[in-house]
Amino acid sequence: MVRYLSISLLPCLLGVQLAAAAESGGRATNDDWRWTLQAGGVYQAESSLDSGGDMSATRFFVSGGGAKVLAGRWRLGASVGYGEDNYDFSVSSGFGGLDPWDRVREFRAGVSMQYFANEQWTLYAIPSLRFNAESGASMDDGSNGGLLAGASYRFSDTLTIGPGLGVFTEIEDSTSFFPILLIDWKITDTLSLETGRGFAASRGPGLQLRWRYSPTWQFAFGGRYEKTRFRLDDKGVAPGGVGQDKAIPLFALAEYAVGQDLKLGLIGGVEVGGEMRLEDDSGKLVSRSDLSEAGFLGATFEAKF
Repeated sequence: MVRYLSISLLPCLLGVQLAAAAESGGRATNDDWRWTLQAGGVYQAESSLDSGGDMSATRFFVSGGGAKVLAGRWRLGASVGYGEDNYDFSVSSGFGGLDPWDRVREFRAGVSMQYFANEQWTLYAIPSLRFNAESGASMDDGSNGGLLAGASYRFSDTLTIGPGLGVFTEIEDSTSFFPILLIDWKITDTLSLETGRGFAASRGPGLQLRWRYSPTWQFAFGGRYEKTRFRLDDKGVAPGGVGQDKAIPLFALAEYAVGQDLKLGLIGGVEVGGEMRLEDDSGKLVSRSDLSEAGFLGATFEAKF
């Protein structure tokens, strides 16, 4: 899916959990369903592959979700999203002379459960399902899932920290376990340090510094580690195999608020540490290539109602 801009359900829902814990002072509040719709697109400029040739991509996403207090100290959230990555390889020499894949689709669905234990502690659990597959391949063959669980502690009105653990399955790969640490630190009235929410929260852990310049303008600077594996179709160079795209995008975001419930944004930056892998249907490596740094530029949209 759209790695730089997509609202990866897990980081997004985690951010919602942490923000809710910080803003509510550790208490569930009786509110109605609050819905969010997000969308965006990005163009990634050409990047050189060390195996020869170049690769560029265009990406888009759309996602939506909501959250509501059920009763007492419980809060429930849910989100779904769909996106596509359209890759363009220089076939003559790129990726070992291969044209490994073109259009990769992703569908995600997740729920979040949050329990306000007391004024400081909040517990959360976030199960999710993901389907990543090239056009022409069955989405079911690209299914994987996972769970994030942990707790956040509200030290003060300006600082909430949450440790946790993630467990995720991978397509034709071993289950991964990794620790997570959520931070919502309001350094000043206009400056904050955040993990787990906002645009560019997509497929891995990250950190961003956000500056509220005015009531209408906000700016963010950050980066994150991302890795995506997806099922390939039966007609390519590795029929029924697996593709992998891994990178570290560093980004800057400018957001303009149109009223209280609508935001428009521009995002740009550079991707570093890029790597692509192509595996056959038995998991054997067919080809691997490192990518040079590449710039990207896109636009975002967010509406709440």
